Amino acid sequence: MANSGSPPFKVAVVWRGDAQARAEARPETSRFAAVFAALKRHGLAAEPAVWAEGQADAFRAQLLTTDAALVWVNPVAEDTGEGRAALDAVLREVAAACVLVSGHPDVVDRIGTKEVLVRTREMGWGTDTHLYASQAALAAGFPGRVAEGPRVLKRSRGNGGIGVWKVERAAGPDVLAQEARDRTRRTVTLDAFLAERAADFGAGGTLVDQPFQARHLEGMVRCYVSGTRVAGFGAQHVTALAPPEHGRAPPRLYSGPDDGRFQRLRGLMEAAWIPEMAERLVLGPDDLPAVWDADFLLGPKDAAGEDTYVLCEINASSVYPIPDEAHDALATTTLRRLTEARAGRSKAMLHAPNP
Repeated sequence: MANSGSPPFKVAVVWRGDAQARAEARPETSRFAAVFAALKRHGLAAEPAVWAEGQADAFRAQLLTTDAALVWVNPVAEDTGEGRAALDAVLREVAAACVLVSGHPDVVDRIGTKEVLVRTREMGWGTDTHLYASQAALAAGFPGRVAEGPRVLKRSRGNGGIGVWKVERAAGPDVLAQEARDRTRRTVTLDAFLAERAADFGAGGTLVDQPFQARHLEGMVRCYVSGTRVAGFGAQHVTALAPPEHGRAPPRLYSGPDDGRFQRLRGLMEAAWIPEMAERLVLGPDDLPAVWDADFLLGPKDAAGEDTYVLCEINASSVYPIPDEAHDALATTTLRRLTEARAGRSKAMLHAPNP
């Protein structure tokens, strides 16, 4: 652990790379330069900690000299397909040694996979969502649901549109399937499409499906959160599951937590949905990551003519880039948690019985 003094805490900023990236990582030239700057503004000493395959021992030793590790590593590396199992094992180990890990792998498992859509489907952001733990369950349940209208089928773990399909009935036994990652559209028999999904259940994988949202072309709102407080928004027109003639999505536009367009959503998140989600998932307020986000599409308007919001994903593994305002929010959250954790340990030692 870091020695007391000035600055009082040392924080590792973790991302994925190779041995060369680990050796050459510098705060000022990294993708996370603004994160390092925000941590420094709040009196925290931050250093790069690049996770590289084959260097787990050095990585572990580095994290054990710090007070906290803020982690930005996707579930699947888009270039190599590498997962996070080895990294998560190290993160759990250092967390057990009192290093604050955000997000902790156990928390990411609860909120950062598509299964959260099923666990919270009874909430105000939920919809008719189903989990398939085997190909047999998929074959039994999915045909009847897609017969009622287009569905979005998603692997429980993934990022960048990997393992996400829009599926709708075509003529006879066929379906039209469009993959979000490359927007490939093809007509295939439903039986053949379901057979292709067998590989998705390997290593304990699952699939989740939701109704396709008819208002998706009106845009997605990404709500950024630090702990339990909204830290900003990102608005973007999404086209990954739209017909190809709609073109590529434009860049996401970021704004702070006070953006007037999204105050109703902010109120719902802070007053109702975040507390309810945490309760349903048996998480404390300080278990939630220092930065995470929830992606919403617009649902049907309610009886009062107000927009409703449908949750389509929570990201907790590698949320970046983020609004400018969110950098200071995550630094504030990290400093508060470290301070309270140190005070708690000191109090426990003070009241510990003498041997």
